[in-house]
Amino acid sequence: MTVVVPLIVGQIVRRFIKDWLERNKPPYGAISSCVLLMIIYTTFCDTFSNPHIDLDKFSLIIVVFIIFFIQLSFMLLTFVFSTGKQSGFTPADTVAIMFCATHKSLTLGIPMLKIVFEGYEHLSLISVPLLIYHPAQILLGSVLVPTIKSWMVKRQKVKRSGFCRSCDVQCVKQTCEKVG
Repeated sequence: MTVVVPLIVGQIVRRFIKDWLERNKPPYGAISSCVLLMIIYTTFCDTFSNPHIDLDKFSLIIVVFIIFFIQLSFMLLTFVFSTGKQSGFTPADTVAIMFCATHKSLTLGIPMLKIVFEGYEHLSLISVPLLIYHPAQILLGSVLVPTIKSWMVKRQKVKRSGFCRSCDVQCVKQTCEKVG
């Protein structure tokens, strides 16, 4: 109810005020960022102010490493599958798949946790991996963007010029398996 009802109400209300919204153009980006920041802040406060949370520093560090490993593994897995010969995806598609398929948001995850584990005494402890996953995906994304961008640009140039992927030599045959 806390996720679906607001979504449905928002869609219904939008139909009636669509013209007003298009004329006035509210700052959706700023509103969205503030709401996300509020959700993250309240979740952090709820999690770490809970007296029942029994999380030592070593366990927290282990969880951080596991989360980073999972995130990198998912990104690598989506990269491998989306660059296969039979996938048919462009380099730009591959980049979109890598980031969209592996990124999850606190705005939906925390309400779902609260619904599923309502009344559970250790809800704070369960939400810690999600609280780590969200900043981890932002951090990994910002670190990997330059490398992924250079790969994408290089791959697009290779596709346009007709060079072989493996040897960087101009292919003479149009039917060469290595072209594109």
